[in-house]
Amino acid sequence: MSHDESTLPVLDAEEPIANPGLPEHQWRPTDVDEKMARRAERQVAAWFGLSMVCAVLFFVSYFVFAVGDDPSTFLHFRSSNMALGLCMGGAFLFIGIGIIHWARKLMADHEIVELRHPAASSEEDREATVQILQLGLEESGIGRRPLIRNTLLGAIGLAGLSPILLLRDLGPLDISVLKHTIWDKGMRVVRDVVGTPIKVSELEVGDLVNAQPAAFFETDEDGEPLVEGAQLQVEKAKASVILLRMDPADNKPGPGRDDWAVDGIVCYSKICTHVGCPISLNERTTHHLLCPCHQSTFDLADAGKVVFGPAARALPQLPLMEDAEGYLVAQSDFTEPVGPSFWERDSQ
Repeated sequence: MSHDESTLPVLDAEEPIANPGLPEHQWRPTDVDEKMARRAERQVAAWFGLSMVCAVLFFVSYFVFAVGDDPSTFLHFRSSNMALGLCMGGAFLFIGIGIIHWARKLMADHEIVELRHPAASSEEDREATVQILQLGLEESGIGRRPLIRNTLLGAIGLAGLSPILLLRDLGPLDISVLKHTIWDKGMRVVRDVVGTPIKVSELEVGDLVNAQPAAFFETDEDGEPLVEGAQLQVEKAKASVILLRMDPADNKPGPGRDDWAVDGIVCYSKICTHVGCPISLNERTTHHLLCPCHQSTFDLADAGKVVFGPAARALPQLPLMEDAEGYLVAQSDFTEPVGPSFWERDSQ
């Protein structure tokens, strides 16, 4: 269907269109009654106060409820997880409810008509934007209502600190525990998951094996594991290793490491020295080991040195020897800390 252009209305780009039919503005009770406004202000502050209470309870729950091998439980749920989740959720929920209540009862609710402007802003537009923002601040009442302002800032501050507390779970505050692992002189090297010891004769040139210390699979006189639960996970994170067998002629041992390999079999930490990712991507022809996280590459034929990527130091090497039965065992613990590099460790 076509139209005669002469019959179409001409709109002035400088003027807004006529009122499209908005209803007459209705004043809210809080707009005309100062007592109700103050009551609404206290209600908003109460929501923000509840948020602060939840944030404080989050901190309390973090330290009160037991975790690990014998956690506190409630209705068959772990009390720590339930309390932390409910408290953090409540802290943010009550902030949202308070802001909505504030907007509905106390912030200005006049309808505003605004013309569309070109994408590029002129100086006049920028000045107008600043004035609008200033007007918005004035109409929100945040300057005139310090009770709301202060409780909002307190609620946001405490709720924002809640996730920061969880950073404590990333690792021990005492970095000295990272300097030693469970490896010890004479401890057998066993295959990961299954725990079977590894004979020198079982490995062929080019074989790469994920391995663990035998202590993870040993039991006491009562048949209970020597290492279990959270301690097992911590020790695994430090003691996991990889074995690689190469032609002995390809191996270039570092200073003082001439007897650390057994017939071309070398053993290195599985933990990348960049940010601690587990690594096991092997380039068989070059003896290079690649970290899948950030592509740090280590040369296992040259003392684990970094040949590419962001890692700051070589992979720690575990000295090996062969016991009387032909199995691979450790000569000692690692002679340097395993795991990511950071200033405190490298400076020491």
